[in-house]
Amino acid sequence: MDYAQWHAQSLCPDWDMRGVVTHLGMMERVLTGWLPESADDTPPLDRVGPYHEEMAALDDAAFAARVGEIFAGRRADLALLTEADLARSSWTPIGPRGYGEFLKIRVFDFWVHERDISTPLGWPCDDAGPRAEIALGQVTDSIGYIVGKKIGLPDGASIVFHLTGPAGRDLPVVVDGRAKAVDHVEHPDVELTTDTVTFIQLAAGRIDPQRQIDAGLVTWTGNDQLGDRAARNLRFTI
Repeated sequence: MDYAQWHAQSLCPDWDMRGVVTHLGMMERVLTGWLPESADDTPPLDRVGPYHEEMAALDDAAFAARVGEIFAGRRADLALLTEADLARSSWTPIGPRGYGEFLKIRVFDFWVHERDISTPLGWPCDDAGPRAEIALGQVTDSIGYIVGKKIGLPDGASIVFHLTGPAGRDLPVVVDGRAKAVDHVEHPDVELTTDTVTFIQLAAGRIDPQRQIDAGLVTWTGNDQLGDRAARNLRFTI
């Protein structure tokens, strides 16, 4: 990346491209060498301040090299993990989980932030494979919350999300007291179609729903009011 690219605006309103990479490197620096002893054992967050001081003092070339070193160290850690390590109880940003589940959250974070950079710069990304499946899984695991709380689909209503492209699938959801994913809906009230990348980016609050609707990247059939509400209220991340 040249200077203009490093300092171009990312999809994160508060960060340029270097800011996104700084964030990713920060968490990997914190996690390097750490394995949770229990769900109450938090990562060594005292590393955050020194990390930011170190990175702020580096020019772009030295910054890129240092991030590469941090990522290499973290990959070496991950390569040594056993199944028992993945099953450890762990602190995570969404509450106690297994350490393997924490790593899935990290994959989701990287997947989204990678596109925070690549989408504005027009760079291609690999939108298939295990990382895409894990990133999409973080959204689909919360689809009941998204439909019930964010979209606010009324009781008795149903929706099917038709996701196209790599990792594509159908996601039927019904509201019966509470919203929940189901295997099949015979006659859904609304059907919304979009590609998996747009779906995840909308769920992460990274892109403007209206622009995706205007571009024909998000469409729906059935109940127009519910479809419009669904298209505009997929965001579930903080």
